[in-house]
Amino acid sequence: MARELELRGLPYERQLSLPLGYKGVELECGYILGLLVEGLVVVELKTVEKLLPIHEAQLLTYLKLTNSPAGLLINFKESTLVRGLKRMVNNLSETSAPSRLRGSNQ
Repeated sequence: MARELELRGLPYERQLSLPLGYKGVELECGYILGLLVEGLVVVELKTVEKLLPIHEAQLLTYLKLTNSPAGLLINFKESTLVRGLKRMVNNLSETSAPSRLRGSNQ
């Protein structure tokens, strides 16, 4: 996945550590985000029999922690990419997302 992003000239960060703070104290149990593309789109890669609600909750948590407008959950164990792809959006207003993520009708 990282190689494809490089070939397409898309900037990304891989295995990004997200510290977790609680009441002013940074905890050691932070999260590790799979990919952050263009500083906007969180991509979580899985190889599991079936995507579960816990995987969606994980992606939603990453979206909220990074304030990213959109995320992709990709399961490579599915027979086709379409079956293993889940798109999620953060609970942001329509105007808060960058125009290139809002779609062509904006």
